[in-house]
Amino acid sequence: MLRGLYDWTMNLAAHRHARWGLALVAFAESSVFPIPPDVALIPMILAKRAMAWAYALICTIASVIGGAAGYAIGFFFFAQVGEPILAFYGYTDQFANFASRYNEHGVWIVLIAGLTPFPFKVITIASGATALNFFVFIAASLAARSARFFAVAALLWWFGEPIRSFIDRYFAILSILFVAALIGGFLLIGFIL
Repeated sequence: MLRGLYDWTMNLAAHRHARWGLALVAFAESSVFPIPPDVALIPMILAKRAMAWAYALICTIASVIGGAAGYAIGFFFFAQVGEPILAFYGYTDQFANFASRYNEHGVWIVLIAGLTPFPFKVITIASGATALNFFVFIAASLAARSARFFAVAALLWWFGEPIRSFIDRYFAILSILFVAALIGGFLLIGFIL
């Protein structure tokens, strides 16, 4: 299944509206969508290496704007959705403790999650729900997301076709490593909190 998705995105990367698709995926991943923008970014850079920096910039800006939307979801809708659920299960006090600890380490949580394959939307919504300082959140998001996407762009720009051959050859192993990194991200966030 993942191989089919990879092949499909490689073909889609050359489409004339691919940049808008990349922006949409990056925005949605930071607020509601479970698929990381790398699934679009990597094939797009491999298809048009000269556009690597532009694609990284598009991905960064859209991801940070999407993060602000995720923050707004947590901030504005937590009272209507989250609090009644916490009250029903008797977890209101535990959430207050969680929010306090989250905000103590919030900048590090955002930075770590923004650099890893950990679903960023979880952090953006949690940041809004715990009322993490919005400007700290945006600054950490911008730093982490730009570092991540520009690092991917730099590697793909530098190595180009050999890296594409490497991905094609070792796709199954890389998929397993990606899942392991994702689980590691969850464990790391759990350790910090």
